[in-house]
Amino acid sequence: MAILGNSSPKTVSIRRYHRPMILPELTEQARVTTALGPMIVAVADQRVVGLWFADGAHLPSLEACPLTSNATLAQRVQSQLAAYLAGQRRSFDLPLMLDTGTPLQNAVWQALTTLPYGQTCTYGELAARIGRPRAARAVAAAVARNPISIVVPCHRVIGADGDLTGYAGGLARKQALLKIEGAL
Repeated sequence: MAILGNSSPKTVSIRRYHRPMILPELTEQARVTTALGPMIVAVADQRVVGLWFADGAHLPSLEACPLTSNATLAQRVQSQLAAYLAGQRRSFDLPLMLDTGTPLQNAVWQALTTLPYGQTCTYGELAARIGRPRAARAVAAAVARNPISIVVPCHRVIGADGDLTGYAGGLARKQALLKIEGAL
């Protein structure tokens, strides 16, 4: 695991659809190595607030984030990701911060955490789960902006016709994750 530079705490704004998602002051930021490629872990208040593929579609600019040489939570993330990607772990035991988006995004991200390992659901089914059955497109947009990849399993959401649809880390990674889980 490589720890990135050091700076004073600042609020980070991520441009999201119509209004930006505001991340709290970050206390850790680290680059971790995974079997699917490097990822960036961001931590605030001793909770994971972000986990993005380093080459992902929605990786925010984290230049203003403070960095630490003792990124203990980032080390836990890396360890649990390695076990999950090796097929040795089915869930994660990490403190998460999932209230940094709009009310709809927050509801969608919370609902994603309830999707069982090895099973998929459609955007429409996920919309119905949160009480918004006619909001499949808005739910899809919220899923696309999930700030905690893999741990909050947005890769388990598929198109109504069963096709794999967008994934910020790329469709090849989505397919690999679903194969690890035995869903493909």
